[in-house]
Amino acid sequence: MSDVYAQKPAFLSKQRIIAPAHYNRWLVPPAALAIHLCIGMAYGFSVFWLPLSKALGVDHAIACPVDSGFWLQLFSRQCDWKISTLGWMYTLFFILLGCSAALWGGWLERVGPRRVGLLSAFCWCGGMLISALGVYLHQFWIMLIGSGVIGGIGLGLGYISPVSTLIKWFPDRRGLATGLAIMGFGGGAMIGSPLAVDLMKYFATPTNNGVAATFVCMACIYAVFMTCGALMYRIPALGWKPAHWQEPQPSESSRLMTRQHVHVKKVWGIPQFWLVWFVLCMNISAGIGILGIASPMLQEVFAGSLIGIQLSFNALNTEQLARIAAIAAGFTALLSLFNIGGRLFWASFSDQLGRKVTYSVFLILGAILYISIPMAAQAGHKLIFVASICIIISMYGGGFATLPAYLADLFGTQMVGAIHGRLLTAWATAGILGPVLVNHMRDYQLSLGMATSQVYNQTMYILAGLLCLGLLANLSIRPVASKHFMTESELALEQASMQRQQQDSQQALHNAPAFSAPMRVVDQTVTVEQAAVMLSGHVQYVYLALAWLAVLIPISWGIYRTLLSVQAFF
Repeated sequence: MSDVYAQKPAFLSKQRIIAPAHYNRWLVPPAALAIHLCIGMAYGFSVFWLPLSKALGVDHAIACPVDSGFWLQLFSRQCDWKISTLGWMYTLFFILLGCSAALWGGWLERVGPRRVGLLSAFCWCGGMLISALGVYLHQFWIMLIGSGVIGGIGLGLGYISPVSTLIKWFPDRRGLATGLAIMGFGGGAMIGSPLAVDLMKYFATPTNNGVAATFVCMACIYAVFMTCGALMYRIPALGWKPAHWQEPQPSESSRLMTRQHVHVKKVWGIPQFWLVWFVLCMNISAGIGILGIASPMLQEVFAGSLIGIQLSFNALNTEQLARIAAIAAGFTALLSLFNIGGRLFWASFSDQLGRKVTYSVFLILGAILYISIPMAAQAGHKLIFVASICIIISMYGGGFATLPAYLADLFGTQMVGAIHGRLLTAWATAGILGPVLVNHMRDYQLSLGMATSQVYNQTMYILAGLLCLGLLANLSIRPVASKHFMTESELALEQASMQRQQQDSQQALHNAPAFSAPMRVVDQTVTVEQAAVMLSGHVQYVYLALAWLAVLIPISWGIYRTLLSVQAFF
């Protein structure tokens, strides 16, 4: 008996999660959403900045000495942190996301998504717990290590964990499948931000703003969701295809879609990889740049006209500033809806027109919209101004959702998860380039004495220029040369290894006493094979409904809370 158990695959092994025949592939997207909705809170961490900037004073900030620098704030327990200092955690999120995805993308392909998903949950939730300790001790360096570094690693691992799995389950709908999962990353802040606000209010006391307790509570909630999502991951058996689906024949419109596969070790030397890297970097730099300034830009450009009075931003009093800040908050909530919706819409759109055409639409239409923003601002057309930014943010999200399918088209599906991880270094680069460019341009324009309503004009033209550069790179992408693909013998060796692992796994599970014992179901003794058939039928639809409800209920609540915030804008 011990020999039988010795052959049984480990619980976290890739072989253990190979799906049985007739497994419903629509059980996999909710698993991916469960993880992405949690790690997507990285976008909403700014909700903690203001309370943390008053962590000691509670109702007011205790300022550090004028001559104190960043290093003093890392260790000081006598003064509150500046919001600009807290922003370094946000920067670390996306630097570590790109780096960890690049470093461990190959490991994901070897060990499978379950182990990576669980490690992501451990890092992300563990990082929040460490940050709670940092808040309690008022030590910013602990927070940077917790959420910034450890949480950032969990962010990267969780982001890439479902990509290759979904593409293999949905070869007929690559864009839709990855769009569903990555939509969750955009929606994480939509759920997490109002939840964090409610929790901070609940835990707040006259001497404590409740941030530390909120971190602990959210870490526990996220741990449950992410663990369940990771345990639900399944991968298709080698050679699996959807019923009645035939791989499309090559045509002029789909000639970028290859049937061959590139090994991840060779991808650094392929020109198409760097062209896609540059396209992604330019699209994200422009998108993340405007996303970070959208709220202050609306307030400074339209100022008093947002509340029906013709006053400049600097002439507004405290009460008027509070009113336009509420409107700007509604605008930010509206952008989050377009960020989420764009991920699903544009990814599905790419299944019809192709990934290269879709990215060309992003870059051409985006450049036009960036140029239109200063014109709309100067003419006082709020609707055009808002609509332009909303569409831009939808394409920003759509770029992320369409990317995995673009990579699968170019490099094949065998190593797409690892290749996607390496490409996310473009995100890490853009996470620095976009905000730095936008913020420095704003400060430079103000130093020249320019009015606050006009300080963003040159920035919009520069962002449009970035998209034009990205367009040139996208138009230069051609099918990958045959010399870069795995040979038939290399691919056969890779697949033979996977086949042996799958056969060993199935044999071990079949022989395992814990699973081979008969079960009593409604007074009828059935074997494991019969139970599997039952599960693949009506019972599996129950699990399918429960899985989707588990993610759709939080999403619906987040949309409801967002719509309440959007009301203030109108």
